[in-house]
Amino acid sequence: MTIPSPNIWHWPDTYELENRAQDVEGALFRHLRSILDWGGKTVVDIGCGSGFHLPVFAEAASTVIGVEPHPPLLDLARQRVSGLSHVRILAGSAEQIPLGDSSVDLVHARTAYFFGPGCGPGILEAMRVLRPGGALAVIDLDATAEPYGAWMRADMPHYRPAAVEAFFAAQGFDLTRVQTRWLFPDRESLRRVLGIEFTRSTAAKAYGQTPGLAVDVRYRVHIRRKPAGLEGPRT
Repeated sequence: MTIPSPNIWHWPDTYELENRAQDVEGALFRHLRSILDWGGKTVVDIGCGSGFHLPVFAEAASTVIGVEPHPPLLDLARQRVSGLSHVRILAGSAEQIPLGDSSVDLVHARTAYFFGPGCGPGILEAMRVLRPGGALAVIDLDATAEPYGAWMRADMPHYRPAAVEAFFAAQGFDLTRVQTRWLFPDRESLRRVLGIEFTRSTAAKAYGQTPGLAVDVRYRVHIRRKPAGLEGPRT
């Protein structure tokens, strides 16, 4: 069963503001490129939403596929990439990717579905569609880094970052923490985005603690590769 996203499903216009503000220096894409160069390859973005990241992959990839379960977001994604012939949008989910076995090189999921324990079926499905040597890149927010992490923990007191990291480590993922900066065009945009990310009280506190237009936000990048060949016996 698909679980509704608490922000983009209900406030796609505000979430567009958030996407435009996030990681203005491009640190996450630089890190991903250092791990797997997708030039001339096939990229799948799981939970692509309105397709914000698809044009970035499309600059170098031979084929880009956005997979999204929510029909209104599927429509927005198709509109965004309508001029890109090598990009297509498919209805699907992390647990049911509508692609063949060993057909893609990079599966990208940014703050979508893969939130720790319980996402095993999605990991298995990603491994199914990946070619040998390909990678699953799961990007989520690092709740241990201030100030954004403190706001997250205030709204999710039962969330245990260490348990999530231990889960991904046990599943064979490597972890890298990537520092980014969010930059908003004005205070009203900042207020609106905080309002869809947090409860009313936490959003008000976060807004008050942010004197300007920028917020430091750290992410966790979890990478798991599909083996490129048969492994020999370990000694």
